[in-house]
Amino acid sequence: MIGALTGIAASPLARAILRYGAIALAIMLFLLSIHRAGERVGRLAERLATREKANAVQRRMLEAAARRPRNRDELLDRLRGGGF
Repeated sequence: MIGALTGIAASPLARAILRYGAIALAIMLFLLSIHRAGERVGRLAERLATREKANAVQRRMLEAAARRPRNRDELLDRLRGGGF
């Protein structure tokens, strides 16, 4: 097997073809890895945006809960004052 490869690689044309083939393969693998990394970054950015929206909703809910009347007397005072 190795003898066959050395026989093929003995000619200068075959060596050039193998060299450029290896370079082309390396470039294609590099571009594929960049593409996959870009997809991963896109998914992470989408997940971050979703989490930020959820956090904003939760923050508004907590702020609303902080402003709620604590007991019936405060509720009546707000209703009488018209500030509900």
